Amino acid sequence: MISRAERTVFGEWWWTVDRALLFAVGALMVLGVVLSLAASPPVAERIGVDMFHFVNRQVMFLPPALLIMVGVSFLSPRQVRRLAWVVFAFGMAMLAATLFVGMEIKGARRWISFGGLAVQPSEFVKPAFVVLSAWLFAEGSERRDMPGHLLAIALLGSVVGLLVLQPDLGQTVLSTAVWGALFFLAGLPWIWVVGLGGVGVVGLVAAYELLPHVARRIDRFMNPETGDTFQIDKATEAFASAGWFGKGPGEGTVKRIIPDGHTDFIAAVTAEEFGILFCIAIVSIYCFIVMRGLQHARREQDGFTRLAIAGLTMLFGLQAAINMAVNLHLMPAKGMTLPFISYGGSSLFALALGVGMLLALTRRRPRTDALASEIARHVRAHGATPVAARA
Repeated sequence: MISRAERTVFGEWWWTVDRALLFAVGALMVLGVVLSLAASPPVAERIGVDMFHFVNRQVMFLPPALLIMVGVSFLSPRQVRRLAWVVFAFGMAMLAATLFVGMEIKGARRWISFGGLAVQPSEFVKPAFVVLSAWLFAEGSERRDMPGHLLAIALLGSVVGLLVLQPDLGQTVLSTAVWGALFFLAGLPWIWVVGLGGVGVVGLVAAYELLPHVARRIDRFMNPETGDTFQIDKATEAFASAGWFGKGPGEGTVKRIIPDGHTDFIAAVTAEEFGILFCIAIVSIYCFIVMRGLQHARREQDGFTRLAIAGLTMLFGLQAAINMAVNLHLMPAKGMTLPFISYGGSSLFALALGVGMLLALTRRRPRTDALASEIARHVRAHGATPVAARA
């Protein structure tokens, strides 16, 4: 048991971090291993590797992911922002490199191989992009000499430009949606929101007209007879036949034939074997994490911290919602993982980074830290120290 009077670094972290949020994420990590054990053996058997290949790798990925998440959660908001700059710079460089040296999979270049380990740079760019966008919006609102809003637009353009070139429409839509929400939360005029929304609609229409794979996915969603809908058909069949309690562990049939049952469609395998009630329990964990994060954002006084918490929470929640919506055939396939449950090293490490930032920003901080932040904002805005602070 750790005493509140203990003045060690770990002791102070333990009593200031949101432990409920931490345990909820830990529960998802454990569920990820359990559900990988249920969903991945048939996939491994089909491609000719050891039956527990994906399970063993998922277990191997967990310790470094935990270290990333817990280590980042020790940082202060300023250190989180600095880390975001570093991750963003390296991530964008790797994102650009994928266009030239990336592995081509299903017509897209999204992965770079390092010593046999495939890395998807866009996964790491997302949380850093959200934090930096939050900082630019906050600075633009608080400082008269800082064109933060225009810089945030330029930041979005640079990220979207590289994602479209891969192409990766799913990550583009997710990043743009979170950025747009931050734009709205920053209190910018409605005319800007409407104008940028119109640009987004034009962009989607252009993607449909210019990118054949995007057009195929949308056409298949609107009219299944226009293309191969095998995975979606089997996923919806799994949900339809699941019942409240499922067929039982190891008794599923969808997982034996669905190609991406351990990644994008792990929710369908979960429903078939463990039932709808189990899926509702998982959704409840995601909802708890999102609501907890938004509550922290609502109570936060510092502009940057409030927007960053809200952005990271929405990034996490929207990714989960998109994955489950695709499994239920409520939207076109996006190739997006279910956070902490789908198999994947890049996704797991990037999510751990994002949640670590969220835990760091939501930690309870002494009033002196808040006062120092208020003084810094006043000095930036007015060029002088407030009288109350000097006193």
